[in-house]
Amino acid sequence: MTLPVDVAENIREIFAERGERWLAELPEVIEERCAAWGLDVVGEAFGGGTHSWVAPVRRADGSFAVLKIPVVDEENIGEAAGLFCYAGDGAVRLYEFDPKTNALLLEWARPGSPLIVQPGFPSLEGLPENVDKVELACGLYRRLRREPLGIPDDFPPLPEAAGMVADWVEMFSEPEPEVAEVIPARLLDSAHIWCERLATPDGPLLVVNRDTHLGNIVAAEREPWLLIDPKAYLGEAAFDAGFLIMISVQSSPTAEHAAAVVKRIAAGLEVDPERARGWAFMRAMEEIVWAVEDDEPEDRELHLSVARALAL
Repeated sequence: MTLPVDVAENIREIFAERGERWLAELPEVIEERCAAWGLDVVGEAFGGGTHSWVAPVRRADGSFAVLKIPVVDEENIGEAAGLFCYAGDGAVRLYEFDPKTNALLLEWARPGSPLIVQPGFPSLEGLPENVDKVELACGLYRRLRREPLGIPDDFPPLPEAAGMVADWVEMFSEPEPEVAEVIPARLLDSAHIWCERLATPDGPLLVVNRDTHLGNIVAAEREPWLLIDPKAYLGEAAFDAGFLIMISVQSSPTAEHAAAVVKRIAAGLEVDPERARGWAFMRAMEEIVWAVEDDEPEDRELHLSVARALAL
């Protein structure tokens, strides 16, 4: 019932005292959920995550599943609501959810190999040999978009994309001195324009995804590919394009490559290409700020190059 070392270290680094409390309470939470849901842990915790304990379990009826206990943050708080809305249609099924601990009992997608193994930044989605995989992912994300119907009252609500835009307005209206020092005025001007445009949704609010990389689409038995670990949000359809376009541009952050990526992914997701480009540009701008805060100069320069390629 132990966490992989890299996951435990990540939790301590990101969540500080709250992370230490979560780590101390984790064994008790695992035991409590196993007793409540009739589970036996049957293997070591899975690696590859960032801030969740995830392990295979056997249910009382002899079937297998996955028990996931996350440290909840602003990105993953909508996971349970998103999976509830998907109801197994293109994503792993949600069997149980405990609002008190945020524990989830999930379908075990096997063999679980990802559509693309994620190396970190720069990502691999933009390479020519992965075009077909990106098109497959676009079809799946397009299928996953839907109205947020019937979510139980005790589930955490889906965070809203509009909240991200509000954060960006604050982030770029009066940027921190170290941020203003590295971001050209032209990019800041574009950020102001896009924040104003994206603040008003283009179309109905749907269940969309913040973290649309291809490492969270895994091979399964019930369907060829299923989504795991959704960062479900409530927003316009084009929101899905933001992260996927941004990471796809990373392999060759030029205006020409960016234009081709925007056109292809927007078509695959059936969304407006300009809105898609706006979401992607703002995701790159956000990453610049985080790279500055985390003192990661190589990532900062990469995100700057992507933002320039996507700018107005």
